[in-house]
Amino acid sequence: MKKYRNIGHHERVIRVGVGFLLLALSGFSLLPGWGDLVLMIVGLIALLTGIIGYCPAWHVLGINTCPLDKTGQPLSRTDPAIHEQSDSSSHRL
Repeated sequence: MKKYRNIGHHERVIRVGVGFLLLALSGFSLLPGWGDLVLMIVGLIALLTGIIGYCPAWHVLGINTCPLDKTGQPLSRTDPAIHEQSDSSSHRL
């Protein structure tokens, strides 16, 4: 199976941060009943999709936030080393 990413760098960082935040909030038992379980599940989904870089819901909806190369294809469909190189080069000062 080909590696496929449909979540860009900035969205991945946000998802990982939100995932950790929701998991932390679920640990404090702020919501009664099933609320903490829901927070934990949503936090895990956000964390895992942020780490993996793939979101099945985005795939079904046709959303792709990965940057495009010069041919208009997502960089994740080409060489993964190029994708990582383009992410790191955009953050240099």
